[in-house]
Amino acid sequence: MLKKILVIIAMLYAAVAFAAVEVNKATSAELDGIKGIGPAISAKIIEERKKGNFKDWYDFIERVKGVGDVNAANFANAGLTVNGAAFKSASAAATAKPAVAAPAPAAKEEKKDPKAEAKMKTDDAKKAKAEEKAKKAEEAKAKKEAAKQAKEDAKKAKAEAAKGAASAPKK
Repeated sequence: MLKKILVIIAMLYAAVAFAAVEVNKATSAELDGIKGIGPAISAKIIEERKKGNFKDWYDFIERVKGVGDVNAANFANAGLTVNGAAFKSASAAATAKPAVAAPAPAAKEEKKDPKAEAKMKTDDAKKAKAEEKAKKAEEAKAKKEAAKQAKEDAKKAKAEAAKGAASAPKK
């Protein structure tokens, strides 16, 4: 009788230890409970799952960066399932791979040389600084001219005032 109870407890423990964890429904903690899945991978899984449920293991491997065939097999052995299915070997997964047209090549972005880009930024900064300096010099020159003109105007006004006083009849 005692042996039967121990066997039942052991079987229950084994069932709980290898309980299937469905990747499309599992919480972060449940995913972390799978051997080999840590907080970083569980976060990636949940992030990708927000975009839509995983259709199959191939979809899971494609969308979750850092997970390959070997990791997928290990996760499946630890109890992870995708849509209720356990991972099949890499050769079986390759034959079950859905036929998907190759995506159209995206327009090639120009590769920028970091040194050239830094030089351009430096050149732009130098150019802006030179323009600012020239603007300040021009403003200073304009102020100087205005002050000079004001002095000349004051001299003329003084001379006219003196001339007017001299030509005024004396009483």
